[in-house]
Amino acid sequence: MASAPRGDGLRAKPALRNLRILHPGRGRGGPGARGLLGVTGTRTLTGCTDTRRFVVRRANDCRPQARHVSRRPPSADRLRWLGIACLAAAVLTVGAGCKRSGSDTAARGDRSDGGEAAATGDRPQAGADLSTTESKPRTIGVTLLTVQHQFYQDLRAGLEEAAAERGYKVVVNSAEFDPARQADQIDQLIVQKVDALVVCPCDSKSVGAGILAANEAGIPVFTADIASTSPIGKVTSHIASDNVAGGRAAARLMVDALGGAGKVAILSHPEVASVTDRVNGFKEEIAQHADIEVVAELSANGKRDKAVRVMEDLLQSHPDLAGVFGINDDSALGALAAIEAAGKVGQIKIVGYDATPEARSRIEDGGIYGDVIQHPRQIGRLTIGAIHDYFEGRTPPPVIPVEVGTFMGD
Repeated sequence: MASAPRGDGLRAKPALRNLRILHPGRGRGGPGARGLLGVTGTRTLTGCTDTRRFVVRRANDCRPQARHVSRRPPSADRLRWLGIACLAAAVLTVGAGCKRSGSDTAARGDRSDGGEAAATGDRPQAGADLSTTESKPRTIGVTLLTVQHQFYQDLRAGLEEAAAERGYKVVVNSAEFDPARQADQIDQLIVQKVDALVVCPCDSKSVGAGILAANEAGIPVFTADIASTSPIGKVTSHIASDNVAGGRAAARLMVDALGGAGKVAILSHPEVASVTDRVNGFKEEIAQHADIEVVAELSANGKRDKAVRVMEDLLQSHPDLAGVFGINDDSALGALAAIEAAGKVGQIKIVGYDATPEARSRIEDGGIYGDVIQHPRQIGRLTIGAIHDYFEGRTPPPVIPVEVGTFMGD
């Protein structure tokens, strides 16, 4: 098919035949124009690419504004309908405004008789029963050192039991000895807007940044078993065993086991404040016995597998070692495994800390001399009690100590 001849700078295209083109610069009227500008043409277009302005009659086609085009004044009917439409729009707008005003007033009225304290974020008033807020249970976020140890399994059980009795929800996380992981867990609990935070720090110094972040978010922080020693971050209350007293009790067990003389090693975990306290208590008590010497203090990080390796090294470096103090039962049981492998059970006395069921069974069979008893379930329950006091507007003590004991078999 042949293309239409080019003309007036417009390229022909068969798909757009017989369109009426209005040439620029021409007035209305003319033969057959019927209200169109210019004359009737039969040219076809590829689009609005001509540099001159034109108007195409077909609806929704390219329709640039034509220069010097006069507009016909609106008719009386058109003006009348336009006025009716404007009036209707005004009536609808006024009605919607009245409805919104009434809703806002009602909302302000609802807040005036109970929402004010929640809106301000102030501490709850004394005597108020705030176990739930607007029928939603209060949530307590928890990040534990680990859930692999029996001690923390019991502590968790105490937390959950006491929280259930109060109608609180508990969200438990475990950092598994990883400070960075614990920092992420604290951040997540802050984002979840928990009502209180319980931390068993993996690192007593570095945990301060996370505690400070919770403070800034208006979330009270409680530490259980392990304290924060960071200069930043405020802890509302710390609930734990009296670890200095526990360390002294462990030393007295060691003195009895050695008969008052011998070389002793300590398997420690210096990043944790509670361990530092019990080691200090142990050393203070041992220092009163001149014939007992602490010849080594090495970190096993409270882990059984690492305690095995550390104890193997100690057996090589101190073949005359008479006793070892494990700062928890995993440390003591790891040391026992190495001692058993070396064939020195009974020759090297072991004192542990926690008195878990497994450790008690090894005390019964003579593998371990004795243990300091902690009460982790009670620590968990007391922690929830301190949080409940805070929710009710009371100030819990800054430190809540839990007594320790000793176990040497039934």
